[in-house]
Amino acid sequence: MTNSAGERVDGTALHDGASRRQGHSYQVTAEEKARFLRDGYLVLRQVVTAQELDAIDDVFETFARGGVVGMGKDFCDMSGGLDRKPDDFTLINAMLPRVYQPKFADNIFERRARSVARALLGDDMNIDYDQFLAKKPGKSDAVFAWHQDMAYWPRKTPDTRTVTCSLALDDADQENGCLRVVPGSHTAGLRRHRPLAQDLVANNGDAASREDAHAQVLDLQPEEEVVYLPVRRGDITLHNEWLIHGSGGNQSPTRWRRTYVLAFRSEPTIAHERKMGFTHSHNDTVNWDTFDCIEL
Repeated sequence: MTNSAGERVDGTALHDGASRRQGHSYQVTAEEKARFLRDGYLVLRQVVTAQELDAIDDVFETFARGGVVGMGKDFCDMSGGLDRKPDDFTLINAMLPRVYQPKFADNIFERRARSVARALLGDDMNIDYDQFLAKKPGKSDAVFAWHQDMAYWPRKTPDTRTVTCSLALDDADQENGCLRVVPGSHTAGLRRHRPLAQDLVANNGDAASREDAHAQVLDLQPEEEVVYLPVRRGDITLHNEWLIHGSGGNQSPTRWRRTYVLAFRSEPTIAHERKMGFTHSHNDTVNWDTFDCIEL
């Protein structure tokens, strides 16, 4: 279906999540698995209950306000340079919360998301990294540029099966910057990306360098179709690492858009990454600029 502007919106039906939640797992249908493999994305409804979300909210807020010490570059603004102060962040990013607060690991979302990842891609799927993201209200620059996750990760990985599960902690739509995807784009390989820092310089005259912005960006082709994925609190979106995706700024004057992200890859692939010293931390001394990674 389309919205009033003629933009395509994913019309996935609201399933009864209560019937699909089975303790620490969430049931995925054969049709959903086929759709994920074909389109590169999926939306699942009511994966986490209201009560379960409350406990996640408490941990999220601690990270979002900068209350966890020692994070360094892992607490940053994904829409700007590293010189921004926390009060000025527009797209709050907190990497690896389960590393900085180990007691948070193995929470109910993590368990259910793992069951979904294994149903879609195999029993060897496990958590590669986690992430908290938050777009403040009224921040039109809280944009996730179009990109493929593979642009951030090591190349020559023998097994690139992956699924990224993003839990909505707030209702999300086009106004407050929900996820948007290019269906089927995961089948066409890696596109050329450039550092967001180049755009910051071009658009704002900022003296930004590669270290001033972690984000990568690619340009869509005119013929490529964009689909928006609105979700309710407790729903999740899933996408493939090769899928072109992004999200717009938060135009809502009052509503946040908070997201809890878990990325799953095969256990041998995770071991391969860690052997190279790649942990997905922005504090890594070995990162996409210093080892055999994607040539952009």
